[in-house]
Amino acid sequence: MSQELLMTSLAILFQGLLATLLLSAASIVGGTLIGLLAAVLRSFGPWGTPRIARLYTELFRGTPVLITLMFIYFGVSYFGYAIDVFAAGVVGLSIYQGAYISEVFRSGIEAVPKGQWEVSQILGLSKIQAFFSVILPQTGKIVIPPLVGQYLSLIKDTSIVSMIGMSELMHGGQAIVDRVGKPVEIYGLVAVLYFIVCFPLSQWVRHHDRRRSLLS
Repeated sequence: MSQELLMTSLAILFQGLLATLLLSAASIVGGTLIGLLAAVLRSFGPWGTPRIARLYTELFRGTPVLITLMFIYFGVSYFGYAIDVFAAGVVGLSIYQGAYISEVFRSGIEAVPKGQWEVSQILGLSKIQAFFSVILPQTGKIVIPPLVGQYLSLIKDTSIVSMIGMSELMHGGQAIVDRVGKPVEIYGLVAVLYFIVCFPLSQWVRHHDRRRSLLS
C-alpha cells in the first residue's frame, strides 16, 4: 500500500471511527436505561409488567441484531415517518442490547442479599427508596464487569449498522475497498482500529475480575 493511499484511507477510517464512537456512546446510554427498566419490571414490576419485560428480553435475545435494525429503519418509513440512519442505529442497538443488559442487571439485583430489603423496610424506606438508595448501588458494583463486557459486544455490533447505510467505521472500509481494492490491507486497518477501542476495555474487565477473585 502506497503512503498516499494509506493516509487517504486513514482519514476516511478515522471519520468512520468517530461515527462509531458516537453511535456506541449513544447506544450504551440507551441500552443501559432500557435494560435497567426491563430488569426492574421483571424483578418486581406491578401487574403484568414482569411478563412483558420477560417477553421483551426473550424476543430480542432470540433474533439477530440486523433484523432489529432493518425493522426500525424500514418499519418507521413504512408508517410514513422519516428516520435517519444514525437515529435508527441508536434505537435499534439500544433496544437489542437492552435485552442482554437487562439480564445483567437482573442477575445483579438477585445477587444482593434479601436481608438488605428487610433492613430497608425496618428503616422505614419505601420499596422505591430502598431500591435506588440501597439495592441499586450494590447492584452496580456487582454488574460492572459483565456490563462492560456487554458494551464491548455493542461496540462490535455497530459494524452491522453499515447494512442500513450509515457511514461508520466498517462502512468507510467497505467504501475504500470498493474504490481502490486491497481488501486485506483496508480491512486489516479496520480491525486494528476496532482493536484499539475494545482492547483497553477488555483488559480492564480482566483486571477487575482478577482483583475480585483475589479479594474473595
